[in-house]
Amino acid sequence: MNAKSKKEYFLPLILTFIVILTDQLTKWLVVRSIAPWSVGFTFWGDFLRIVCVYNTGAAFSLGSGLSSIMRFIVMACIPTVFIGAICVVYFRSDFTHVQRWFLSAVIGGGISNLLDRFFRVEGVVDFIDVKFYGLFGLERWPTFNIADSAIVVGAAGLFIIIIMQEYYTKKKQKNTSDIEPHEE
Repeated sequence: MNAKSKKEYFLPLILTFIVILTDQLTKWLVVRSIAPWSVGFTFWGDFLRIVCVYNTGAAFSLGSGLSSIMRFIVMACIPTVFIGAICVVYFRSDFTHVQRWFLSAVIGGGISNLLDRFFRVEGVVDFIDVKFYGLFGLERWPTFNIADSAIVVGAAGLFIIIIMQEYYTKKKQKNTSDIEPHEE
């Protein structure tokens, strides 16, 4: 592996550490300054609120009603295996430099939420609460954190890039098959 390819592999991992550090620091500040299950700060009326809540489930609190053993398996063990698989894919695939940045965001968010699952008895700290104006029947979007945002943005970006690449590859193949060689 030459210096350029090493840089393309390892530079995006900086984002992984930035996501983990930023997420854990903001969670620490929230837990330290806002009482659990209360609103600490509001911005733009009540559009954005900084709150302190704990989520023992997954996204939208799914699985929070499971027994503690099942919750540990579903919310900690399976995601650990999944993040490990993403790391293997990260190093063994032909992803582009941009795709690696998106994967790094997903890895960082996943690891940071796992840190909460393993080291916070209360669950994952969520603190960003946004008004949703009744869309999809929700007055407020389910509370989330920086790690959740990194996972969503990373996965969405990766999905868009892969779809775009597939589209342009098919378009290029179609254009080259439309060109027929001329006989002389």
